[in-house]
Amino acid sequence: MPRIVITHAVHDVDRWLKGKDERAAALPGATDVTDLVAMDGTNHAAVAFDIADLDAVKAVLSSVPPEMAAQAESHGVIMPMTVYVQA
Repeated sequence: MPRIVITHAVHDVDRWLKGKDERAAALPGATDVTDLVAMDGTNHAAVAFDIADLDAVKAVLSSVPPEMAAQAESHGVIMPMTVYVQA
């Protein structure tokens, strides 16, 4: 099961952190979801998770559904996102 990390900037770190449960539920098949924030206090954030179906995540991220885009916006996510997969 690969580990995925998605990084991006946010408008407000505290606001973004309040959306953890919604964020975890929106990621198809994600487990062990972990939020990370920049240690230097900037507005950079990341979410890391394990995923059983990498192709499902690729499909969702290649064409983000409108409801997922709206949720990201409501959490203060600033695009673009960078996605890393465990090698």
